[in-house]
Amino acid sequence: MQAAPPFQTEPLANERSRGARLDARAILRLGLPLLVANLAVAGMSLADTLMSGQLGAGALAAVAVGSSYYAVFLVIGLGTMTALSPLVAHAYAGGRTALVGAYARQGAWIGAGLAVLLVLGLAAVRPVLTLIGTDPRVVPAAAGYVHAISFGIPGLLGFQALRAVSEGLGRTRPMMVVALIGLAANIVGNWMFMYGRCGMPALGAVGTGVATALVQWVMFACMLRHVRRHRAYRPYALFARAEGPDRRRIGEILGLGIPIGGSMVAESALFSAAGLMMGTLGETTVAAHQIALNYVAFMFMAPVSLHSATTIHVGHALGRGARAAARRAGFVGIGLCVLLMLLSALVLAVAAADIAALYTQDAAVRALAARLLLLAGVFQVSDGLQVGAMGALRGFKDARWPLGITVTAYWAIGFPLAFWGGIVQGGGPASVWWGLIAGLSASAVLLNLRYLVVSGRLVPAG
Repeated sequence: MQAAPPFQTEPLANERSRGARLDARAILRLGLPLLVANLAVAGMSLADTLMSGQLGAGALAAVAVGSSYYAVFLVIGLGTMTALSPLVAHAYAGGRTALVGAYARQGAWIGAGLAVLLVLGLAAVRPVLTLIGTDPRVVPAAAGYVHAISFGIPGLLGFQALRAVSEGLGRTRPMMVVALIGLAANIVGNWMFMYGRCGMPALGAVGTGVATALVQWVMFACMLRHVRRHRAYRPYALFARAEGPDRRRIGEILGLGIPIGGSMVAESALFSAAGLMMGTLGETTVAAHQIALNYVAFMFMAPVSLHSATTIHVGHALGRGARAAARRAGFVGIGLCVLLMLLSALVLAVAAADIAALYTQDAAVRALAARLLLLAGVFQVSDGLQVGAMGALRGFKDARWPLGITVTAYWAIGFPLAFWGGIVQGGGPASVWWGLIAGLSASAVLLNLRYLVVSGRLVPAG
């Protein structure tokens, strides 16, 4: 038998390169509207921080501590509802239209139950903040902020359920429009309720929570109106009939959603714990940490958008039965996320002091924030690597192992190092951030190894 000539490998390489380019285009097409949407949502938090900073370090610290507590409960809800996206993506690409509607209706039941549990947890904010030793001057306003924002939780979960269904169908532009409406409404609401404009009381930091809660209901109403009226959703009969809880479907959603939510909680709780640790170091440290974390969270919206787009694109490929294409798409998504974080880290390396100056006129806060922003640039590359791998794994509906990986990396590595170096050894805020860097880097390495294993199992050799 005559051996195949070596030059025959070139068409195969060209085909793979062409496939990767098409994957990149598809991920960017899905991800760019999500990027605008996520930047708008992050812009709400940015506006909260900037506008509260104008009221002084006390108000900024209250929003920082209150946001740290709220974030833990927020990601439980958002993470659980996120499971709808890959499930709908698989069903949609496989032509199972009735299943798409079933997922949407059962997701509504899950959202309603979660809302009750999360609001109860948020109500306990004051004793928890007191118990962990938060600066007593910060506790009243921080607790008031959390109590106010908790009223928006049902609306937020309803919006997230509709968003996840729409994403799974490959329709990401509606979220962009709704999020931009929410950003504009949030800025106006802050102006009214924080500063006491248009006849409203001047509530300070608490007014930020009031405005955010109202905006969450506005976004839900806008998304619901769009889904009910647009013809693209009609084949799936999302609201064709009332449907009671279905234990099988709810179990399927929660089977994926709880591990996803748990992974998000593991990361969010780590950063919340870091914020609460900063709360024991005084107002200046808290304010500087909030500035650094707020900017990093804002920039993180870029890779997290591509993360979601990667989940959708990989899910569509698997729904069609194209397993090799799904694996390749996951690698392309990971690469795009890393590239974006490299660019963000470069910006921080060049302009950390200028960025800090945008937030506050307090010289001490500004100087410390600039140092923390330089450290934030160090872990951003690892953050891009891990969020890309997480998106690819969710496209494969793999969530339990990532949960174990993130819990181990963040809480067996990141948190002990942050607490020991920053609090026990007195290293201060910089040592806390080095602990975060260690946990994030460990998670990035392990999640990418997991993707190599999971995606490789499904692709025949040869």
